[in-house]
Amino acid sequence: MQEEDSLADPGTSHRSKIHNPLIHEKSPYLLQHAKNPVHWYPWGDEAFIRAAREDKPVFLSIGYATCHWCHVMAHESFEDNEVAELLNRDFIAIKVDREERPDIDSVYMAVCQQMSGQGGWPLTIVMTPEKKPFFAATYIPKETRFSLMGLLTLLPRITQMWKEKRSDLISSGDRVIAQITSTGISASGTPPGQDLLDEGYNSLLIQFDPAHGGFGHAPKFPTPHTLLFLLRYGTGKGNSRALAMVKKTLNAIINGGIYDHLGGGIHRYSTDAQWHVPHFEKMLYDQALLVMACTEAYQVTGNSAYKKTAEEIIGYVMRNFRSHDGAFFSAEDADSEEGEGAFYVWTFLEFENLLGSDDAALAALVFGLTPIGNFRDPERGSGYNILSRTLPLKKIAASLEIPEPVLATRIESIRTRLLAAREGRVRPSIDDKVLSDWNGLFIAALAQAGRVFDDPVYIEGAKTAMHFFLTRMRSDDGGLFHRYRDGDAAITGFADDYAFIVHALIELYETMFEEQYLVTALQLNKYFFEHFWDTTNGGFFTVSDTAEALIIRKKECYDGATPSSNSVAFMNLLRLFRLTGDTSLETNASVLSQSFAGTVNQSPSAYTWFLCGLDLACESHEIVIVGEDGAEDTKALIMALRSQYLPSVTVMQFAPGHQADMLGEIAPFTKNLSMINGKATAYVCSGHTCSLPVNDPKAVLTQIDLLKKSMSEKSEIFQRD
Repeated sequence: MQEEDSLADPGTSHRSKIHNPLIHEKSPYLLQHAKNPVHWYPWGDEAFIRAAREDKPVFLSIGYATCHWCHVMAHESFEDNEVAELLNRDFIAIKVDREERPDIDSVYMAVCQQMSGQGGWPLTIVMTPEKKPFFAATYIPKETRFSLMGLLTLLPRITQMWKEKRSDLISSGDRVIAQITSTGISASGTPPGQDLLDEGYNSLLIQFDPAHGGFGHAPKFPTPHTLLFLLRYGTGKGNSRALAMVKKTLNAIINGGIYDHLGGGIHRYSTDAQWHVPHFEKMLYDQALLVMACTEAYQVTGNSAYKKTAEEIIGYVMRNFRSHDGAFFSAEDADSEEGEGAFYVWTFLEFENLLGSDDAALAALVFGLTPIGNFRDPERGSGYNILSRTLPLKKIAASLEIPEPVLATRIESIRTRLLAAREGRVRPSIDDKVLSDWNGLFIAALAQAGRVFDDPVYIEGAKTAMHFFLTRMRSDDGGLFHRYRDGDAAITGFADDYAFIVHALIELYETMFEEQYLVTALQLNKYFFEHFWDTTNGGFFTVSDTAEALIIRKKECYDGATPSSNSVAFMNLLRLFRLTGDTSLETNASVLSQSFAGTVNQSPSAYTWFLCGLDLACESHEIVIVGEDGAEDTKALIMALRSQYLPSVTVMQFAPGHQADMLGEIAPFTKNLSMINGKATAYVCSGHTCSLPVNDPKAVLTQIDLLKKSMSEKSEIFQRD
């Protein structure tokens, strides 16, 4: 504690020579700022008590370890003694890692959007010691440039207003809090139905970019959950246009510069409409969601390119993000020693020196390289290239008069050499904290891919990672922790943690049919409901009833870069109901959907995971397979189902005897089911109606088709009436 005492006066000139209190934190982002001359505090009582005692405003800076503009602002301002002197003298400065504390980030991002009309990171908030915000911005330069006021000008002005017009600042903060509180209340409505799915599709159709794929204008984010909705809608409605949007977008993404054609994995977003120039950081959640989209697209289309892409992404994550405990790290930075994206870009001369003239010419054709560069790098100028795949292999083979298999082998040799050469460069840093919510998404993706591709390595990877969370990330009361790093599990779990981990447990159950996953999913879902559920208006709050109180307690339903906790929880409740027969789960799902119906109705295309859940609510089928574990007839029934795209089908399997007794406790409706004629038997139910049990895999699929047709006809009659 002697070191803490030496920091008592942050205004001293030797500040840059010692650590600030962030040195005791675990977050890689906070540790990046531990040697700043700014006397940063982590979020906590100590900082706010000091602000109140010294009558100073709080300067809150929120970012994350792989954020490029966070790095820029840090190097430009927070490592600068002149800026540090102003902050240390007149403010109490707090640093927050948005990935560690999404609750804080969500609240103050809403403040920034309300006050400035925009949001992003780095996020800058100035507020009272009582946490009332009165100024908000994103990146701020050190010195004034064009229309951007610099910190050296801004900070003294805020200090002057704090002394002379404080009541105006506090009134402004009160108005902002009142506004975000009122807009944060979800608008309830009538229970949503099929018509909302149609509205979501039509809205996406309007936003669709027919030239380049994706939705809206640059910058373009992958948002693979939008593709998941369109896959469900297109197959369910027989709508070829919806499926065409998926294929166009997915092809553009996996062939564009946003995808890493050497090492696998997708970058965070594209700065242009063509998916060519990415923001180069790689996030675990993007990898997870794109694996899901590629896996399901492969099921629908049979296109092996989608399977290959899913496998490449999984390979990238397994190599670069996997901890020795089997869990997965958060992100890989966009920046390396030579600047943003330097690890990924190439000059034409590098290709020639590495590959020789003939292979360099072929590689340039395959990956779209030119001697003058195929984009202009803002840091390094022209002459650099981003790899993309703009020409189909078939077209290249025809133009060169080379058989496709020969060309494919040659390209793979080139890719291997390029990757080996790139591995000799200094890699961008890895944010090695482990987050429950993002891991939940990737575990779910791994389990699903393992099931669809029949890959035991993927299944084992999902199982190992989940074991980590169930043994290392549980609190004494049965809840979840949010963050793990360097042996430390900490931060009370948020709604996303519960929703995403429960989702992963359901995926693992339907992949492995081990009852304990279903039992644990129900336990965590119960805890989630008890501590996060809004008993007045329905839906789940972002933070638990035991968490630190912020200026508002938010609920999220918007499906942004990741799906929201309420959208995922909606689908979880429906799937758990189908798997257990517990009608209270369906009732809660209905209340949740109704509580957000008005909000979703305003812009349904912004809630595509929610729409996936609604699709499940409108059309759902349950199949129970009774058969001996590992028996050929049991496997035949299971593989028949897994060979099809059946997103509205929940599947259970158990062997007669003890396993059936265990499952019967979870799902009482299974107690009286048995094998027919001594063979593995499938029981198919839909809409509270069950068909006769069958032993033949083809008969199972026929029954599903008949039930789908029947439900579709009933829906059409209802809509006509």
